[in-house]
Amino acid sequence: MHLTLSQFNQAYERRFPTCHLIPMFVDSEVLEETESEDGSIHQVQRRCKLDVDAPRLLKRIAGVDYVYFSQENTLNKRERTLHIESHNETFSNRVIIHELCSYSAHPENEDWTCFEQSASLDIKSFFGFESTVEKMAMKQYASSIKKGKEIIEFYLNQLEEEGISHVPRWTPSLDAPSSSSVTTKHVCATPKLLHLELPVTPAVSIPVSTDANKLDADYIKRYLGDLTPLQESCLIRLRQWLQESHKGKIPKDEHILRFLRARDFNMEKAREILCQSLTWRKQHQVDYLLETWTSPQVLNDYYTGGWHHHDKEGRPLYILRLGQMDTKGLVRALGEESLLRHVLSINEEGLRRCEENTKVFGRPISCWTCLVDLEGLNMRHLWRPGVKALLRIIEVVEANYPETLGRLLILRAPRVFPVLWTLVSPFIDENTRKKFLIYAGNDYQGPGGLLDYIDKEVIPDFLGGECMCEVPEGGLVPKSLYRTAEELENEDISLWTETIYQSASVFKGAPHEVVIEIIDASSVITWDFDVCKGDVVFHLYHSKRAPQTPRKDPLVGQHSSSTTPGGNNVQLIDKSWTIGLDYSMVESPLTCKEGESVQGSHVTRWPGFYILQWKFHTMPGSASTNLPRVDDVLASLQVSSHKCKVMYYTEVIGSEDFRGSMTSLESSHSGFSQLSHATSSSNHSQSSSMISR
Repeated sequence: MHLTLSQFNQAYERRFPTCHLIPMFVDSEVLEETESEDGSIHQVQRRCKLDVDAPRLLKRIAGVDYVYFSQENTLNKRERTLHIESHNETFSNRVIIHELCSYSAHPENEDWTCFEQSASLDIKSFFGFESTVEKMAMKQYASSIKKGKEIIEFYLNQLEEEGISHVPRWTPSLDAPSSSSVTTKHVCATPKLLHLELPVTPAVSIPVSTDANKLDADYIKRYLGDLTPLQESCLIRLRQWLQESHKGKIPKDEHILRFLRARDFNMEKAREILCQSLTWRKQHQVDYLLETWTSPQVLNDYYTGGWHHHDKEGRPLYILRLGQMDTKGLVRALGEESLLRHVLSINEEGLRRCEENTKVFGRPISCWTCLVDLEGLNMRHLWRPGVKALLRIIEVVEANYPETLGRLLILRAPRVFPVLWTLVSPFIDENTRKKFLIYAGNDYQGPGGLLDYIDKEVIPDFLGGECMCEVPEGGLVPKSLYRTAEELENEDISLWTETIYQSASVFKGAPHEVVIEIIDASSVITWDFDVCKGDVVFHLYHSKRAPQTPRKDPLVGQHSSSTTPGGNNVQLIDKSWTIGLDYSMVESPLTCKEGESVQGSHVTRWPGFYILQWKFHTMPGSASTNLPRVDDVLASLQVSSHKCKVMYYTEVIGSEDFRGSMTSLESSHSGFSQLSHATSSSNHSQSSSMISR
């Protein structure tokens, strides 16, 4: 179909504010509409609401029902072009979608319209569903291209039915001014809802150099660092915008600059995350945190982190002995909120130290170096509520303290580290990952190691240096300091009410079993359970064939695989099965006492069915009893002490996700690549299993 650009534009505008031909297009509203004084340039900015065709599970995990896109249309009647540019607002920190459509008059036939369309999709992280999101985006994009032509034809036919078969070309009026300056015709009156408070200033424009919009060169060199004219312009304009739109305390240039750098000096994106952060700081009184926050004594005694001199570049140095920290004990004693506040106070202290070091060294120091010692790290640190608290802390810090980490040195990384990295890496910004340097074993002592970044005189004694370090050595938090679930709930901490944990009853002669089907070898099965009552023995078995439907044991009286308030009991291994023939043991039995918390993982060698089993622990002397097996079971069920209870959670990390998260980590040291190979090899032996308490 041949149509002029004027006809096309009239048909295109009829798609708004809603379009019944596009079911996923729910609504749209105009944020801003501008037109040049001579009427040749017409710009419209819209916010579109879409109901994306995504699985219900994915929507629930993401926490959204609708996705919002920003769209800017620029119609140049003089040049006879129409440019449509759109990008996503929802999940912009995880997924970046950018689409550009260009329409122009054909150079040889003005009754024809040329059309070009391009789109890009950059998925940084999306709750582990990156491949799913990519497939859905490609499917919907391909569908929209085909649908677009049908919609245009529909509205063109509608125009013809209304008697509009020709739209004359635009011609300038005789009294129109020659200037192409733009005047605003309409601005949306609900900036709070849209998270926009002023029209977006194009980031590519550079103002004319005047004293009013330039910073002093000495000031830049001393406090800000090297800035290009464009970067300097962005800083000035964002600061001016804050002065005009925000009442109260305006952040320092160094703080504004961090947000600009975090978004590659994109004014719109930097302003959005900075405004959100300023609102967050005000809401939680973060500016006064250092004066009002007093660390509980348990943190002073058992939190294994602290400031320690500075690195070779003058950056403040923070040391965290994560391998010596009892993460579960701290969470149980303090709750997630107190740990978060403590980490925020560390970041606030880091900002203060950067300012002090800037004055001391006479050059800009805007970030710090963090040294993390993983000596002692094991599966105990992968306790699920503890990891959940860590992910929340990472998310808050990433959003409000961008570009404050100059370098992260990870020392003595053990074999369990890849599992931890798999869990937390999707929540870490890609630019931040590039600052990670990982050393396995004692690699940090050689060339390219610690001495390249830290002076020998300040290397801590526990890392082979001569400097005494005041960072606490940690240790286990006494259980007497643990707080009850009710006490934690009173502080809005919901760690102990999570539904991811299931409860199960274990009887003598009636173990509880969970089956996990593995399709891809080299996947990782992880488990986390607490022995709430009694003593149990934990096993892990493998079978090539699927167990039968959970049977109902007449002695137990229940077989449901769903969680019930009183716990459940599911038995999967048939009594006719023979170990070594029908199924095999892939982990050595582990005896767990009442009150113990156990975390572990297993790198699978074969596909098939893996069965996790919790079995009643029989005391050594009970084997000599003369009671028959059935009578023994009946007797045990009548005695409350012969009933055990466990709370458990299991998760499978696919081989592709497990390896992919490791290969995405950038490191210049060969020690880490060896570590990655050792923990993801399909020929890894059973000794790769990691269990801790």
